[in-house]
Amino acid sequence: MLYNLAKPFIFALEAERAHGLTIAGLKTLPMGPAPKSDPVLATTVAGLDFVNPIGMAPGFDKNGEVPDALIRMGFGFAEVGTLTPLPQAGNPKPRIFRLVEDRAVINRLGFNNRGQQDALPRLKRMRGRMGKGVLGINIGANKDSTDRIADYVTGAKNMAPLADYLTVNISSPNTPGLRALQDKGALAELLAAVMEAMGQSKTPVFLKVAPDLEPADIDDVVEVAAERGVAALIISNTTITRPALKSNRRDETGGLSGAPLKGLALQRLKDFRSASGGTIPLIGVGGIANAEDAYERIRAGASLIQLYTAMIYEGPTIAASISCQLASLLKRDGFNNVTEAVGTA
Repeated sequence: MLYNLAKPFIFALEAERAHGLTIAGLKTLPMGPAPKSDPVLATTVAGLDFVNPIGMAPGFDKNGEVPDALIRMGFGFAEVGTLTPLPQAGNPKPRIFRLVEDRAVINRLGFNNRGQQDALPRLKRMRGRMGKGVLGINIGANKDSTDRIADYVTGAKNMAPLADYLTVNISSPNTPGLRALQDKGALAELLAAVMEAMGQSKTPVFLKVAPDLEPADIDDVVEVAAERGVAALIISNTTITRPALKSNRRDETGGLSGAPLKGLALQRLKDFRSASGGTIPLIGVGGIANAEDAYERIRAGASLIQLYTAMIYEGPTIAASISCQLASLLKRDGFNNVTEAVGTA
């Protein structure tokens, strides 16, 4: 209710400024302990224990400033980043556009962040404040890098020691050429280099891919991921496609997220579930706004789900609300835990 009252004032601000104020508020406002999650929501993925399967997607906390606050808001895990080896400003502003009529966002941020070395000491301090929350760290390549694979190797070496899991992000549409790393040969080379850089580390490596893949690409990604020991696939990121949209900002360049992405993201999850036969855990992302959406994604094959855009429209209690209602849905259908429901559709 309070968020609905405040939303007109928040939406009157330019989107990136509003986001910056949100991060500042989460850093300074006192918050209580994380709400208790119903035991039916507990699940284990890639050897990690999650109190609930609802995660904050990367992009919200690019510099790793508030993962502890996100856990206290009811998220079972928070993925920070994307963090690149060197700081970079990203693309020119304005670069975030709310499509209010569509409950969507278009962004062309371009991996803006203060770099891995800036985040390292802060995330070391954060570890002790995460409680049972799981910390994911999302790594990417600098836009002007002459060797992008080397950038991911650097990211793995820098960030894996602090992460519960490490995400290799090759799915952003806003860094030119980055999605080319999804091609079979390039992906095999990239993952081989990252896994070698991990050495004896037990930190699981996740791979985040785009929703705009062709069927043959999906088979290739699954094959290479399995061969290289990827612990989970994150399906998916923003899309460069444009379904029918109402907003007058619909033609802005960038990646589209939010409600219009739901159908495509769900279909890609089903495609990856079919291609993998359930052998690799999947994380469903894109267009998830309520417990029914989360449950649908889980039953389609997702072991975990992530959201971000929906919180812009629904408010900061969204994770706690989804968790409560998701527990009721699981119990209604006779499931003892989330794992039992995965892929049952």
